[in-house]
Amino acid sequence: MTLTVERRAAVLGADELAALDARWRAANYLTAGQLYLLGNPLLTEPLRPEHIKPRLLGHWGTCPGLNLLHAHLNRLITARDLETMCVWGPGHGGPAVVANTWLDGTWSEVYPDVPRDGAGMARLFRQFSFPGGIPSHVAPEVPGSIHEGGELGYSLAHAYGAALDNPRLLVACVIGDGEAETGPLAASWHANKFLDPVHDGAVLPVLHLNGWKIANPTVYARMPEEELAELLRGYGHDPLFVSGDRPELVHRELAGALELAVDRIRRIQRTAREAPAGAVRERARWPVVVLRTPKGWTGPEEVDGLPVAGTWRSHQVPLSTVRENPRHLRQLETWLRSYRPDELFDERGRPREAVLAQVPRGSRRLGSSPHTNGGLLLRELPIPPLESAAVRVARPGAGTHEPTRVLGTLLTELMRATASRRDFRMVGPDETASNRLDEVYEATGKEWESAVLEVDRHLRHGGRVMEVLSEHLCQGWLEGYLLTGRHGLFSSYEAFVHIVDSMANQHIKWLRTSRRLPWRQPIASLNYLLTSHVWRQDHNGFSHQDPGFVDHVLNKSPEVVRVYLPPDANTLLVCADHVLRSRDYVNVVVAGKQPCFDWLDLEQARAHCARGAGVWEWAGSERQGGEPDVVLACAGDVPTQEVLAAAWLLRRELPGLAVRVVNVVDMARLLPPEEHPHGMPDGEYDALFTRDRPVIFAYHGYPWLIHRLTYRRAGHGQLHVRGYREEGTTTTPFDMVVRNDLDRYRLVMDVIDRVPGLAVRAADVRQRMADMRFRHERWIREHGEDLPEVAGWRWDAD
Repeated sequence: MTLTVERRAAVLGADELAALDARWRAANYLTAGQLYLLGNPLLTEPLRPEHIKPRLLGHWGTCPGLNLLHAHLNRLITARDLETMCVWGPGHGGPAVVANTWLDGTWSEVYPDVPRDGAGMARLFRQFSFPGGIPSHVAPEVPGSIHEGGELGYSLAHAYGAALDNPRLLVACVIGDGEAETGPLAASWHANKFLDPVHDGAVLPVLHLNGWKIANPTVYARMPEEELAELLRGYGHDPLFVSGDRPELVHRELAGALELAVDRIRRIQRTAREAPAGAVRERARWPVVVLRTPKGWTGPEEVDGLPVAGTWRSHQVPLSTVRENPRHLRQLETWLRSYRPDELFDERGRPREAVLAQVPRGSRRLGSSPHTNGGLLLRELPIPPLESAAVRVARPGAGTHEPTRVLGTLLTELMRATASRRDFRMVGPDETASNRLDEVYEATGKEWESAVLEVDRHLRHGGRVMEVLSEHLCQGWLEGYLLTGRHGLFSSYEAFVHIVDSMANQHIKWLRTSRRLPWRQPIASLNYLLTSHVWRQDHNGFSHQDPGFVDHVLNKSPEVVRVYLPPDANTLLVCADHVLRSRDYVNVVVAGKQPCFDWLDLEQARAHCARGAGVWEWAGSERQGGEPDVVLACAGDVPTQEVLAAAWLLRRELPGLAVRVVNVVDMARLLPPEEHPHGMPDGEYDALFTRDRPVIFAYHGYPWLIHRLTYRRAGHGQLHVRGYREEGTTTTPFDMVVRNDLDRYRLVMDVIDRVPGLAVRAADVRQRMADMRFRHERWIREHGEDLPEVAGWRWDAD
């Protein structure tokens, strides 16, 4: 079968074509100037070595294509009065986006010391990739951006996240052909199947094929056009191809392709929005533009006898020894003058009328879209009162609940409260029901635009739960949604959130930088709920046991990251309320979905979470006004249960021992205040954990994290941590803690071993504890379930 690839050339008047070309040339000139020039920005005199930066940093190869698309998007926005933003996937094309933002005036509005004239141009050139300036990538410092792009693969997911619940918004997304090879981007092609044309905006992907990565050809660029068209059609897109290296022809074809794409988008949206409510509709086939232009187009064709433009050699700086090599210096000047800057800028360095003819006005400018500074659009979430979901606790440990199911009640009410405003979503990899959050389906469905079968449940056009078995896509959707001014929650199995380690890292870096830019308004925090955790993987076993995401996050910028381990249902509600109200953070909440003891009522939970760490007086046995002989500390629901059981055992076996029980909810409280805003001063830490008494700490994750957080504390030499140590399998709940030496009997043994003088006096107790561990192993191998005294244990302070 032969595919007919549709093309359309726009009818451009002479003035319109001239304006497009002038804008493109001006942006190319400014882009190259940022890479090279330290002085003489308008070339009012011959270039000399002192006009050149001492270190040439940045990327040229992708920039001419980005500049071309920016010029054409300006034309389209102006002609149709479109509400548009753009995600620039090739983030290393930073100088192109900076150049265009300066040309449309936004840069000078945000940074008044860089005006749109010759002096401002000189500052613009100097600050790029220069100490005290701006990075080489599209970073938070760049107005109109929500996407750093230094790490490739996330652009299309971000674009779809931005379009969700933004029915008037068109999100253009430029995807580099190198980026298109990544796993996250490959999954993102399926995001079109989750875009509701009634409630959501539209995404227009532009796959830019310039042929090369850093040193190799790209897979997509070497595919025959028919094969690529088949692939994109298979993904559910209608492709429009534009290719060439003759500017006039490319201008006409690209303008025509973009107009046709917008026509198709509007037709899809109009058809869906005018259909009767509940009408069955086919999934839309959204357009995609494939633009093929040479890498490094308009730059040096050849350097030192080697081809450059149209090859991988143009990826970064085509001329690398300009200061030292007079021939390169002359070649650079010839290159820059080829754009005819005197036609583009007046004698004062201001862009001429032709360059600005198609620049949109006000917030229609790509650099000024409020969607790219999401805090401008953010509204407070109408979070229901926690009393509507809280569990009643008559006394500690009297009952049990599934914490995430209790949270699901609160989230259901939140979904109802945001039904009309549509600014809260939940994302997750096929796990909402598994994670006991499925009550939310009473308020909204799972978004689904494909066929629905009789056996399907909760699938719905316009649903605000997003499930797809790609953590990358879930993360990208949520990031794009938050960065454009909305709220959300990402729930995941604890072990597999690691798949987005790198994406989380990039978002943390973005937030850290944006918090220091006064013109960027705070956005809603990125909130993770990690459940189905390491200690309760009864069905899945070792492959599903990894609590290390907390370690990864706590290594990052302390002003941005927060980690909470609520020990029961009510503390989970309080933590959820806090993180959903917070701004500019990445919050990690780890909570179980299995039945868990209820330790605190709602008011106690509020007070405890406000402290972040505190003594549970009712659980210990220390004398009022006295000092403890030992501190039993815990963080996490299962460690808390084991510490409470150990304290219970010690009350009975060693009634004269003064035991203090400390629970930690906010992990950063363990740090000193100079290392984290939530850190405890030494005096407060010493009052809680003592300076010289043994501390047995039962921790949810890898034990060395606690040592790292507390190594500077006075009592660190007395600290002994139990946690997960990569001992796992498919086994009983209690056997998991025994395998990792986190069980109540081992904790009692640790107390006996570490309290001075107790080892001799309590040798019989220690032996009974060891015998119980041995009996446990024999029991589970025979019966396949935990010991009755473990499975049936309840807290009783008497």
